[in-house]
This record gives sequence, structure tokens and C-alpha cells, in this order.
Amino acid sequence: MKKLLCILLSALMVFASATVAFGADAPEKTPDFVPVLRFVASSDTHVLENSDQNEQRIRKMMDLAYSIADADPVYQAVDALLIAGDLTNDGTKTEFDKFGAAVQSSLREGTRFLGVVAKNHDGYVMKRAELRAYYTALTGNNPDFHVVINGYHFIGVSASPNDSKHYDSDQLKWMRQQLDEAVKADPNKPIFVTHHEHVRGTVYGSSLYDGWGVTNFTSLLKKYPQVVDFSGHSHFPLNDPRSIWQGKFTAIGTGAIYYSEFTVEGLRSYHPADSHDTGTCWIVELDAANSLRLRGYDVNEGKLLCEELLKNPADKANRDFTPAKRKAASKAPVFGENAALTVEPTFGGCNVTAPAALSVDGQPIVLYRAYAKNCLGATVAKTWVMPSYYRAITQDTIDLTLTNLGSGDFTVCVVAENAYGKQSAPLQARVTVEGDNAVRTFFARVTQWFSDLKTFFVQLFW
Repeated sequence: MKKLLCILLSALMVFASATVAFGADAPEKTPDFVPVLRFVASSDTHVLENSDQNEQRIRKMMDLAYSIADADPVYQAVDALLIAGDLTNDGTKTEFDKFGAAVQSSLREGTRFLGVVAKNHDGYVMKRAELRAYYTALTGNNPDFHVVINGYHFIGVSASPNDSKHYDSDQLKWMRQQLDEAVKADPNKPIFVTHHEHVRGTVYGSSLYDGWGVTNFTSLLKKYPQVVDFSGHSHFPLNDPRSIWQGKFTAIGTGAIYYSEFTVEGLRSYHPADSHDTGTCWIVELDAANSLRLRGYDVNEGKLLCEELLKNPADKANRDFTPAKRKAASKAPVFGENAALTVEPTFGGCNVTAPAALSVDGQPIVLYRAYAKNCLGATVAKTWVMPSYYRAITQDTIDLTLTNLGSGDFTVCVVAENAYGKQSAPLQARVTVEGDNAVRTFFARVTQWFSDLKTFFVQLFW
């Protein structure tokens, strides 16, 4: 019986691992979903004047969307491309021209471009009124728009034409009128809203500490449970489960076509070494019951990162994606049955290699932590590393480095952690280290502590 249980547990772990690292051939969670609307939602394309990298990513994104649509036996349209601001990197007319050409060459007939321009990157060069006029001349679209596609309402709001305002009162009044019009047309359908910045206190990246949320829309949107709000600005990863939020309305972070960013361990703007290799988008679909299917893709790899199904979000009773429910449903990662650490001592520290942990709830593992404990069981050094969960690549092992250990025997522990702080049982190993004497090691730790404290305050007020 014990052997049978071990076999079943191993099979479960293999299955769980497959649900985390979605690939091009990964099975869908919702194979029977029949769309009546399909659009691409993205943000922060940051088209550059001296590089065509991000223009290529726009084309890759749309090629991916069309390949998905073409393979659908029932519904083969891509109805819209939605981009939530920071279309350009420096806001020059040349960059806008390049952006317009990339979009125009990427879209097939029948796909409508819907975009907004942002206050920051898009507004670096031109005055706001000039920016909005240039955008309209380039795309033929109003910077603030309300369009209806297949019976579904899309409302977008760009940065105010008034340079002294982020979003002005006239825009909010107009927005309320458009929302009322959409509700009047059909209160049981989702209404898709987009603007550049997240609504503060909703998705990952929107908190006051993260620094990427605004409060302009909070009091308005909470009156409309039908709203599904798409926003970018933060570049925080869309496949992090915290990037889908439900409360009085629904909010969804778009990720970004150009690089990823994170808040982790007190670092407000953390950029991993490979963060600029990332580019992500949502393929968004609705069915006849107004259920919303979200599939997040790695644009560069053309592979599925995540998939979620939201029951009709227009019904305020459908709120399965509140932070509390998401956290309660999440489960701690696990290491495989025969997993073991490899520890190599260095002078005053050690290099640690851990096998990748396994998810048991289909959500990504976002952090690995390593600790070194002395003979008394006290933690004398610690570190962390973020796996590349925001990309569709496979990591079989995780490398960590512990420093400032001094001389002696230590127990090294490694745990894997999900987005809600739930941790695996630790892997442990013993290591003997040669290093500085206790006094010098102590002062090295104090120096590191002050360095970390300085970094914390720089990130807090930057």
C-alpha cells in the first residue's frame, strides 16, 4: 500500500508540473469553450526609435492571435487589438509613425485597433493636446473612445488634453455617461474599459508601495459591476495570479510587450537579468453565456503561460477571483520525493543548487529562499532568487548563493514559495565552510544590513 501511494503521489506531481509550465502543445483547461468575441489585450509596446525589436513583438503577437483563431473550428475572427498605453518609448513622432506602421502591417481586415495614449512615455515630447491630435491623425481613432463590437462595449480613456491634469473631470463625466449607456443597452454583459495605469489596490503592481496605481477611476468603476478593466503601466507579469482581481468590478493586468518588473522582498522595482527578454499578451474570449476566457501568452516563445475562466463578470455574484479566495485556494509547492540539494562550499559561503519544485494548484512558483543555520539552529545568512515564471521556459534547477557565513558547520535549507507566501517543506543539507573569523563575519553582516536598509528606503521613495 505504501508503495502504491508513492506511485500515485509521483504521478500527481508530474501532472502538477505540467500544469505550471504551459507550452505550445499544452492542453487547454476549457476545450469546449465556444467564443462569440475574441480580442488581444496588451500594453506597453514602447516602440523605439533606434530599434525594431518591439515592432517585431507586435507582429509576433498578432501572428499568434491569428494562428489561434485560424485553428478554431467554430469562431475564426480576431475582433480587436487593445493596447493600454505607452505605445512608444520616448513619445517622438518617429516612434508613433513606427508604431502605426507596425500595427497596420500586423492587422488583418476585420480586426479593429483600440488603443489609448499615456501621460508618461507617450507624453514625453509633445504637449498633451498635440499628442492626442497626432494619435488621431495616425490611427483614425479618438483617444477617448466608445465602440461596440459584436454587441459588447469597449470604452477607453487616454491622458487628459490638459497638461496640468492626469485625467480631468470632463473625461470622468464622459466616462460615466458611456458606462450608463452600455448598462442600459444590456446590464448582463461585461463592459471592457481600458486606460494606462492600474486602479490602485486592485491587481499586482497597483498598490501604493508598488507605485503603479492611480485613484482617478476608483469611485466611478466600483459603481459598475459589469466593468472588466484592462490596464498596464507596471509591467508586472500577467501570469501571476494576483494580476486578475475582482471586487466591486473586475480588473486585469496586461503585462507588457517590453520587459517585466516586480516588487519582491522590499525591492520596489526589481528587474531580473532576463526581464527585457519578455513580452506577453492576453487572448481574451467571451462565449454566449458571457463567460470570459483569459489565456496569457509569451509572445516571443509563442507559448501559453496561463489560462483562467471567469463566470460572467457582469454578475456581481460571480467573484471567484477576489484576493481572499485566490489565496485560500492556493496550495504550497512541493519538492519531488527524491529531491536533494547540491551544496558547494566557497570561502565564507556556499553555492546551492536545488531541483525545481512542483506546483500542485496550477499556479506558478514565484520565489525560492535559502537559509544557512549554525549549530544552534539560528539563521546566520539568507538569500532568495526568482525563477523565470514570467516566461515560457523550463528550469530544471535553481541556483542560489549564500555569503558571509564565516567558518564552521552549517545546515542549508531551501524552500519554494507561491505568490501568496505559502512555502514548501524545506530541502536540507549540511556543509562545512572555511572563512573569516567570527568578528570580521559579524561586521560583514552589519555592513550588509545597512546596505539592504539603504536600498529599501531608496526603493520606497524613488
